[in-house]
Amino acid sequence: MGFRGRTVRGGGTWRRICGLLVVGGLLLPGIGAASADTVGRARTADAVGGREPSIAVPYRAAELWRQGITGRGTTVAVLVSYGDPGLERFMRDYDAQYGLPAADIRRVEPLGKPPSCTSPGVDTESCQAWASETRLDVAMVHSLAPQARIVVAASPVDETQGESGMPEMMRVLDHLTRHRLADVVSMSFGSVEQNFADSASVLAYGATFDRARAVGTTLVASSGDLGASGPLRDHPDRHYPRRVVAWPASDPRVTAVGGSLLHVDPQGHRTSPDTLWPKSGAGHSSLFARPAWQRTATAGDTTPGRSVPDIVMQGSAGTSQSAPLFAGVLALAAQLHQGALGDINPALYRLCAARPTAGIVDVTEGANTYAEVHGFTAGPGFDTASGWGTVDVPRFVRALARAVT
Repeated sequence: MGFRGRTVRGGGTWRRICGLLVVGGLLLPGIGAASADTVGRARTADAVGGREPSIAVPYRAAELWRQGITGRGTTVAVLVSYGDPGLERFMRDYDAQYGLPAADIRRVEPLGKPPSCTSPGVDTESCQAWASETRLDVAMVHSLAPQARIVVAASPVDETQGESGMPEMMRVLDHLTRHRLADVVSMSFGSVEQNFADSASVLAYGATFDRARAVGTTLVASSGDLGASGPLRDHPDRHYPRRVVAWPASDPRVTAVGGSLLHVDPQGHRTSPDTLWPKSGAGHSSLFARPAWQRTATAGDTTPGRSVPDIVMQGSAGTSQSAPLFAGVLALAAQLHQGALGDINPALYRLCAARPTAGIVDVTEGANTYAEVHGFTAGPGFDTASGWGTVDVPRFVRALARAVT
């Protein structure tokens, strides 16, 4: 879910559910129909519990699991609206299906208990979509970091109902920060920068991110699911005729995660390099200048704004699949580092100069042209479409754990 393709009055936020693979009533962490290949239930006798979720196989997470790097002792928070009252039951079935250890889930609702999806005044469709988003986020983190604690940090206000929902989201994040409840926070939501009332309202949220960074929290966000475009605030079925990007992914304090497509055999092993997911959000911020750590990578690009994304992960179900997957990777790195990683962006860009020994896998094919807005094309090295590319999890985790200070 995450970036559903509609805008509601006042805020122009956008989230979407697409392409979730459901078998026997369970959401699978599948490679998805958008991939050229299919993937079944990959089984390896030496993985956690004897099996791996299919999404873990191409990223080679089990190599770290066998060494005891499972996310144990770390906490990933997923920041959502409403949450999902059936989450624990869903995850019990999910864990049984894949032989994973029981998910360690904690609910945090600092602004009050969220209403039910049938409560008066609640957009039932959006509320149910958030329940699916919550399941997707938790399942993706758990699939790569099966022993990390997962905090479901829920706001009782629907973020899709405009900017009125963003302050509540930031208040929930501040609660996580004050109580040091998360090493990594994953955000599968966003709004086109131009859809806010003014730039000051966006820039003010930077103080919340600064407080999170000050206690060592790593922030990751989905880059968006509408390619180089985005929906108009007052016309949800129409798109900007020019390139735009989404916040919070556009904030330099956040690691922006775009979408790629895995190509695998029936056992889940890669058969060819990843390609860009065609609807992955990418572009340049109109609010945030290009940070110093990004300038070397983009030396040939004269666009002054911060480039989005920084990295890509599997996104056939949208970039709200990609962000929690990367959050799971960061939980593994935090365990190996024996502490929170903090703002990883400077270290990430330093590491990329050493690829592939640093576990950075270039994505060189695909473009994100969408809604008649010409997008960006992936190519060798850093590019606007895919950032640095994707990751080989064991190599990347080891390299990042060494690189952060």
